[in-house]
Amino acid sequence: MTLLSASPVAFILTADRTRAKPFYAGALGLPILSEDDFAVTFGLGSGMTIRLTDLPGHTGAQHTVLGWDVPDIAAAAAELKAKGVTFRIYEGFGQDADGIWSPPGGGAKVAWFTDPDGNVLSLTQFG
Repeated sequence: MTLLSASPVAFILTADRTRAKPFYAGALGLPILSEDDFAVTFGLGSGMTIRLTDLPGHTGAQHTVLGWDVPDIAAAAAELKAKGVTFRIYEGFGQDADGIWSPPGGGAKVAWFTDPDGNVLSLTQFG
């Protein structure tokens, strides 16, 4: 077996899994695959999973920890906003009113939001 034939598992830390779990299951619509005393595992599609793992005192990192490649970023952002997700506006980036950043010269479009712990998540529409 090689790692390329295995399905990846991402880990997201949380200070309070009870508070964060509804965000991932409800707002993001990720299916719960399992839960134990240490983590709740969500399906991401294509065999990929994330484990939302408790770490007392955790505060979210200021960088993106997980993102999704979406075909229509405006539609995906609107769907998440309708579920109460707030997109981050970074001063000086020149994002639009929906929080979507389009780099000079085109290319990918990106929008960032956070989970209840402040972990930065993103949507990307590649050019």
